[in-house]
Amino acid sequence: MSIITPSSTPLKAGSLPDYFRDRLQHSARAQAIAVDEDTLWYLGTMMTRFARSDRLFDHGAGRRGIRPLALLYADARETRDERQRCQLLQRLGDLALFLGALYPEIFARRGVRRDYFIGMGSGAYDYLADNAAANRPVFRRLTRQFVHWLNLIAGAGERGTNMSAADILRLHNLWLETGNPRFADQLRLLGIQPDARSLN
Repeated sequence: MSIITPSSTPLKAGSLPDYFRDRLQHSARAQAIAVDEDTLWYLGTMMTRFARSDRLFDHGAGRRGIRPLALLYADARETRDERQRCQLLQRLGDLALFLGALYPEIFARRGVRRDYFIGMGSGAYDYLADNAAANRPVFRRLTRQFVHWLNLIAGAGERGTNMSAADILRLHNLWLETGNPRFADQLRLLGIQPDARSLN
C-alpha cells in the first residue's frame, strides 16, 4: 500500500471540517462567489461526512458501491414517509454535488455528464427547500445556484499543496479504516488533527 506524501508546508486547520471550510473559502475568493456562513458550514460538513467510506458508500447484496442517483430519486418518490423522503433527497443532492464536483472525470468516462448532476442535485434541493425540517434557506441557495456550488467544491478540491481534497479524503478514510499511526501523522503534517473518537 502506497503512502501519500503531503507537502512539507502544513495547512492552517485543526480538523477535517476546518480544513474543508478553509478550502471552500479560498475557492470562493478565487472564483468571486459569495458564500454565507450557513452554506459554508453545510458544505464543509457534507465533505467531512463523505470522507468516511461508510457514509459515502452503500452496502447491499454483499457489495459496496454508490447507489445511482436515479435509484435514490425513485426510492424517495416511492416512500410514503415524508421524513425518509427528505433524508433520501438530501443524500441525493449531497452526492450529486460531491461526486459531480470532485470526481467528474470518472463519471464522464461512463457517459454521465455534468448536467445530470446539476438536474438531480438541484431538483432534490428544491424539494428540500420547501419541505425539509431544517436548513431550508441553505437548500434554497443550493437549488438556485447549483452550478456555482459545484464549481466552488471543485475549486476547493484542486491541488493547493501536493494533495488534492480527494487525496486528503482518501488519506483520512485510510486512517479511519486502519487506525494506522502513519496516516494520522500525515494528516497532522497537513494541519489536520485526527480525532481518535472517530475510529471504530
